Amino acid sequence: MSTHTPAEADAGSGGPARTNGTASADAPSADAPSLILRRRINASAAKVYAAWTQAAQLMRWMHPLDTICLHAEADVRVGGRFRVLMRSPDGEEHDVSGTYLEVVPESKLVFTWAWRSTPERESRVSVTLRADGSTTELMLRHERFFDEAARDAHREGWSSALDHLVDLFE
Repeated sequence: MSTHTPAEADAGSGGPARTNGTASADAPSADAPSLILRRRINASAAKVYAAWTQAAQLMRWMHPLDTICLHAEADVRVGGRFRVLMRSPDGEEHDVSGTYLEVVPESKLVFTWAWRSTPERESRVSVTLRADGSTTELMLRHERFFDEAARDAHREGWSSALDHLVDLFE
């Protein structure tokens, strides 16, 4: 299992450039909103996969704008768990965790997603990576939201976090 605190994580890097970010609502049923986000990342699928599966790297990007990551852990295997603890500018802590359901190295991760404050609202995230020359196409699908408001809030948070991920490799 990989666990890190801020002192162990490198400071984020990158520049202002953003790469092909799009979002669309795509609900599997009328009562289960979902979203899809895509990014093209200037790195190999192996490097992008490592950014999703190594706690020290998760800390560098897995947080929305103006929020810091305090702690991350990842036991990347089917049945293993992850956890990310963030703090927003108002001092409020946001704690999310889940269980890995599918792990295909350098290609796909599927995991549950639940906030400590609302564990009954568990949703599911699928991350697919496709190598394309020297870049990687990432597709994130987050499904089974409690309602459209939760989907919309996650779209904003994921968009910002994925921009941080793109920046790691710029």
